[in-house]
Amino acid sequence: MPSDEEVIGRLLEKARAAQQKIENYSQEQIDEVCLSVGWQVYNDDNIAVCARTAVEETGMGVYEHKLKKHKVKVLGVCRDILKAKTVGVIERDEATGITKYAKPVGVVGALSPVTNPTATPASNSVGILKGRNAVIFAPHPRAKRSCKVVCDFMREGLRRVGAPMDLIQHIEEPSIPRSQELMRQVDLVVATGGAVMVKAAYSSGTPAYGVGAGNPVIIVAEDADVEEAAEKITISKTFDNATSCSSDTSVVIHESVYDSLVAAFKKHGGYLCSESEKAKLEEWMWVPGKDPAKRGLNLKIVAISAPRIAADAGISVPDGTSMLLVEGVRPGAERFSGEKISPVMALWKYRDIDEALAIVTRLHEYGGMGHSCGLYSFNPDYIHKVASSLKVSRVMVRQAHAPSAGGNLWNGMPSTVTLGCGTWGGNITTENIHWKHFINVTWLSEPIAPAQVTDADVFGGIWQKYGE
Repeated sequence: MPSDEEVIGRLLEKARAAQQKIENYSQEQIDEVCLSVGWQVYNDDNIAVCARTAVEETGMGVYEHKLKKHKVKVLGVCRDILKAKTVGVIERDEATGITKYAKPVGVVGALSPVTNPTATPASNSVGILKGRNAVIFAPHPRAKRSCKVVCDFMREGLRRVGAPMDLIQHIEEPSIPRSQELMRQVDLVVATGGAVMVKAAYSSGTPAYGVGAGNPVIIVAEDADVEEAAEKITISKTFDNATSCSSDTSVVIHESVYDSLVAAFKKHGGYLCSESEKAKLEEWMWVPGKDPAKRGLNLKIVAISAPRIAADAGISVPDGTSMLLVEGVRPGAERFSGEKISPVMALWKYRDIDEALAIVTRLHEYGGMGHSCGLYSFNPDYIHKVASSLKVSRVMVRQAHAPSAGGNLWNGMPSTVTLGCGTWGGNITTENIHWKHFINVTWLSEPIAPAQVTDADVFGGIWQKYGE
């Protein structure tokens, strides 16, 4: 039996041979490759197979929602690459004498999560190929069949335009040691998944893009359109049973609109748990792990429907329940403060914007620092204050958070399923990871007329204020 090093080595050998065949492709050629691959994971027949396989294999999410996720994400990524330059000269500044040339990064190792096993490779592949690179996917062991299905479709897209099919490969029998070996051998790592996976990527010794933990908190101000906020928050929270790291996890609500927002949530299928039901829910959602003294999120609730979670927790809910609501009391000091990866939402009440920001900060310090938050308000002062005060990488204003933070047709965010969280979240960037992160750039510097500058030009202000 071949060792993990040998298994990955063979994949790398084929990937490098394939990548070398396209490293001199023109922009037109590589764009044709990207769009051919994108079409294979966008057309209805193929994504139906992807979505069905993902739900059947993992038991997570909603079939219809996974179809929509493929449509939105793949279309967005393909839209973003249409006019992007990734070949040859991509920028020229006559004033500075700087010309920038794009080059491939090589072979990318991409780790994909069990919660999103087909749309993640589909979205990542287009951006990676755009830079004339090859990619090898390391799926979660519980989603290996899903990964094979989507990769086979994308390889067919390569075949149709005469591109080397080994530009896209996957580990057929995935394991933690094989993922670690992949990260060791490739040129760049993209890790989309849990904190343990991302930490392993950053510890691999290979340059890596990772994501931080999700825990998006949404502020609903006193001037918000309550009905709009309730509808969009519900859409975001319940989409695919909250598999996305961008799914809302807490709503911080101004006291003047608290009751009306809760009533609006109920109209959309929200069920507000009593104190005793909240206790039952907490007992089911967080269970003892290897260390009996510590409780972790129960994997049996991840991306499962609200009625099923309620039933397993011993709670009776009405037909049509779409999400479970609990009232938070101690932000940052109770388990409902963190990410729940399920249609369970915590509600918190505030009196003024400064208190709202303090609550959001405590919730993010508990988990999800650096990821994102949302705001339902038309007040420009509130919008500025939220964006300038909170340690988040993105603020989504009056938008359904989950389908918006990673880019959508109604905003200008780059389309992606991989969201950086900056140093706050242990990441190298705050950006949405997309095609621009999969190119190397050579800076050509030509001489320009010397910029004459004196000591006084630079230090004069300091001298005048403090003396020489």
